[in-house]
Amino acid sequence: MGAIRTMLRELVGLFVDDGSLAACAILWVAACALAVKLGLPAVWVGAALAAGLAAILVENALRGAARKG
Repeated sequence: MGAIRTMLRELVGLFVDDGSLAACAILWVAACALAVKLGLPAVWVGAALAAGLAAILVENALRGAARKG
């Protein structure tokens, strides 16, 4: 049972290395989807989506680099 649990944890770790990165990305995508539903132009929301996800990734990478020293 322990081996299966370890294997599943490693498998999830391949896709979700940092929970805060995944949570922020999901929240940002949801916010952008809501913006489209409210009638904002899709081209602007698309640009905001790309810029926001890039900013989230950069912030997470900088925080990870600072953790490693």
